[in-house]
Amino acid sequence: MNGMEPQHNGSSNQSEQVPTSLPYSPLATALILLAVLAVALVTLLGNILVVLAVYTSRALRAPQNLFLVSLAAADILVATLIIPFSLANEIMGYWCFGGLWCSLYLSLDVLFCTASIMHLCAISLDRYWAVTRAARYNLKRSPRRIKWMIGAVWAIAAFVSLPPLFKSTHQDQVCLLHDDTWYVLASCTASFYAPCVIMVAVYCRIYHVAKRRTSIVIAARRHGQLPQPQAPRLSWSIPANRQKRRSRDLSLSTNRLVQARERRFTFVLAFIIGAFVLCWFPFFFTYSLESVLGDGCCISKPLFKFFFWIGYCNSSFNPIIYTVFNRDFRRAFQRLLSRAYPLHVLCLC
Repeated sequence: MNGMEPQHNGSSNQSEQVPTSLPYSPLATALILLAVLAVALVTLLGNILVVLAVYTSRALRAPQNLFLVSLAAADILVATLIIPFSLANEIMGYWCFGGLWCSLYLSLDVLFCTASIMHLCAISLDRYWAVTRAARYNLKRSPRRIKWMIGAVWAIAAFVSLPPLFKSTHQDQVCLLHDDTWYVLASCTASFYAPCVIMVAVYCRIYHVAKRRTSIVIAARRHGQLPQPQAPRLSWSIPANRQKRRSRDLSLSTNRLVQARERRFTFVLAFIIGAFVLCWFPFFFTYSLESVLGDGCCISKPLFKFFFWIGYCNSSFNPIIYTVFNRDFRRAFQRLLSRAYPLHVLCLC
């Protein structure tokens, strides 16, 4: 969310003249361009693949995958309408796109980034209800209900993004939000802190429920209260001790599979929460801290800019986090890429 830069010098930042030279050396400019364009390209292509996979694969037609389509749409808009202008502003050192687009750009930046984060929160709640209320919730998990939830996500994001339309500053080639403490803290709470708390709490609850159910299944099979998975038919001529040994080995292998699935599930949850927090927490924390402390804030401008760009990386991670760990998505991606490769070769020829 560019434009949300710390204003340590108060209003003096807005009276600066247009820089006569680029703020970075040619090498630094080239590295920034390569890094940001790579993030934008991965974000764009990865999320386009998500949308195409859902609409072309029968295995991915489940209603809950509409969340991923809407999330991908928000991230695509970040890559196409926000990152290029943020990059130009960073490289040139001033805003050259006019006052009207400044207000729209800041509002859209808040809208798309907030919508992306709120989608992650909605996905976590959907998975929580599917795990804890499977019988009742799956009956209500219709496309219409999911679309209503998606609409609520975009409505909340739109509400948070309204103030930048009226509280942006475009003066002397500088495009910034007014740093009113009330708005900064309110927007940070709605855009990050509240969704973050919900996500962490919900995924921790999902993990504990899954772990408890796994323990119950393993204990029940160990005491013979649940049937073991079917094994190859044993001939009556096989000695009883060998049958017991085979049954015991099969039980051990089943328990290992269940425990491996639990470890994989734990890794996926940790990856989801870790990537989200690592990408967005530094930016929102420093943004809030600077607003509260004002000129007394000790956060350097280069460090704040680094945290700002790391936040955009979350839009490129989302397709990886929510789809690569899913076998159906992997197959859909492989099918789409295998179709695109011959076209690419043909175009080169």
